[in-house]
Amino acid sequence: MKSQRVSFPGSLGHELAARLDTATDRPAAWALFAHCFTCSKDLKAVGRLSKALVGRGFGVLRFDFTGLGESGGDFGATSFTSNLEDLRIAVDWLRREHAAPSLLVGHSLGGAAILSMAGEVEECRAVATLGAPSTTRHILETLRAQVPEIEGDGTQAVQVTLAGRSFQIQKQMLDDLESHRVVDAVRRLGKPLLVCHSPRDETVGIDHAKEIFLAAKHPKSFFSLGEADHLLMKDPADARWVADMLASWASRYLDAEPLDPSKAEPDSPFDQPLEAGEVQVVGRAGFVQDVTTADGHRLRADEPTSLGGTDTGPNPYDFLLTALGTCTNMTLRMYADRKGWPLEGVASRLSHRRVHARDCEDCESEDGMVAEIRRVLAIEGDALDDDQRQRLMEIADRCPVHRTLTSEIKIRTEPG
Repeated sequence: MKSQRVSFPGSLGHELAARLDTATDRPAAWALFAHCFTCSKDLKAVGRLSKALVGRGFGVLRFDFTGLGESGGDFGATSFTSNLEDLRIAVDWLRREHAAPSLLVGHSLGGAAILSMAGEVEECRAVATLGAPSTTRHILETLRAQVPEIEGDGTQAVQVTLAGRSFQIQKQMLDDLESHRVVDAVRRLGKPLLVCHSPRDETVGIDHAKEIFLAAKHPKSFFSLGEADHLLMKDPADARWVADMLASWASRYLDAEPLDPSKAEPDSPFDQPLEAGEVQVVGRAGFVQDVTTADGHRLRADEPTSLGGTDTGPNPYDFLLTALGTCTNMTLRMYADRKGWPLEGVASRLSHRRVHARDCEDCESEDGMVAEIRRVLAIEGDALDDDQRQRLMEIADRCPVHRTLTSEIKIRTEPG
């Protein structure tokens, strides 16, 4: 999965931090995800859900509301209304930069926000909620239990604790929460709706799902999240399970089919997306290894059957030689092009073996075994003269991978 950091101005003028998750430059469809009240786009469950949707062919935009996560501004100065405006701005940004979201997904109060504004998004073809309250009074009652009364003109801030985290809120937030009627928006929605809720949800009771479902018009569906907790954090598999179901359900209403799960990005124990330059290797049973690069390329490594593998991909040393060979060819191509030389093509043939140090005349080691890589170059180009060919042979030893392999290397291993 490719995860790109982006930003755009929010409703209160502060920069909103976002992530754009994709597997290809042209996803089958775009989804906008709204996280829970006081959560952030980088919540583990949000990352897992986004990654799973990307693996099914979607592009996903997730962002931090004003004052949360990496976004600027003061959370205490926000309101449910400003959150709705942040969502509208996110939709407009996605519409302008890529394509409008055809799928809107909201978690907890983010689900209530999605339900409140989804009807305005003409391009939206499907809406889904996860553990969403049917009314903003749900969070209002939670806040009033801690702060029975806030006096003043609405700018006085008081501290509350939500999900173990402390926040400053103002009276305007409570007043604003009291003014919204989510169920009325659901009745006017006019789009296919999927309501996902766990009967074990202790934060937002299952009765909220019932009220949303009854208020909605067909087509509508309900999906029980079983034993999942409110934040989908108890079991990493819950988010992937929800994403699989969500992608399959949404495909009925979108113009594109989801990817075959067998072609999806392999499940990973790492929650954060790959950054530029990183590679992920996931192994399960046997020797099969699924390789994913930060750019979304997917490869497979294995061992031959003679060594107990299933021979479904190159072995690790094949990949090592491939890295050196491809780097060599690319380096020679760049050098010849820069010089304007008539190089038509380069082919490298590589092999690896271990030899006794005493049999290696140019090795520094005198005892034991030494790793030896043999590289044979075929430089094509009838118009190349002897000096140019000789120079290209010398340049081969200067490719970055060659230099890495022949320089001091430190490999540091740490728990994930």
